Amino acid sequence: MDDVWKRDEIESPCIKICVIHPAERLCTGCLRSIDEITAWSRMSPAARRAVMEDLPARAPRLKQRRGGRAARLAQES
Repeated sequence: MDDVWKRDEIESPCIKICVIHPAERLCTGCLRSIDEITAWSRMSPAARRAVMEDLPARAPRLKQRRGGRAARLAQES
């Protein structure tokens, strides 16, 4: 294997589901903010590690439903 092309850095958490949650302003796929996504390639390993450690705590923010069909029907009544 060619060691020249090996990079010792934290991989991106991107899972190619790039949709920004309108209220939370987080990507629903990787849970990063727009600023974190755009700065990722310029971040230090320590900064990337800090973001990665914070991601699991963000997941519950996106699990809250806004009501869906039941809320729409209630508003129409």
